[in-house]
Amino acid sequence: MSNLISYLGAAVLVGLSATLIMDLWSIIRQRLLGIAPLDYALVGRWLIYLTHGRFFHTPIQATPAVSGERAIGWIFHYLTGVLFALVLLLIAGASWLEQPSLGPALAVGLGSLAAPFLLLQPALAAGVAARNTPRPNAARIQSLVTHLVFGFGLYAGGWLTSLLIAAAT
Repeated sequence: MSNLISYLGAAVLVGLSATLIMDLWSIIRQRLLGIAPLDYALVGRWLIYLTHGRFFHTPIQATPAVSGERAIGWIFHYLTGVLFALVLLLIAGASWLEQPSLGPALAVGLGSLAAPFLLLQPALAAGVAARNTPRPNAARIQSLVTHLVFGFGLYAGGWLTSLLIAAAT
């Protein structure tokens, strides 16, 4: 059980670190390029409406706001980062934490594009891979860069976690 707790703890540290780095990138991108980050209140709204059996919205902005949606969206955002970190550790193995490498982290970051392209964007009325947005290719490139930054964040989070593990032993 202790190994399972350690494994999950590592996934939490790696995932939270990676998601934080992705969010910092979103702030930098907004300040430098004027590109607004995703409003996680909309993600929370979508999740709340899922519990009422509604998956698709046309668009989500037209769906009435719900109390607590922003907090739910942000919590879900960070939990998703932890889930992808767990995927990384399951694929690369716990030994990855001993000496994290960039390749597997970037691969998981790239793979995480499936979530917005195939799930979230269609559900929020943006279409598969943002095809219903005014500038789909620009949206796709921004998603790609953001998820590669997330992959780099997984790598950085892996190194941070490995240092913390080494310091604790």
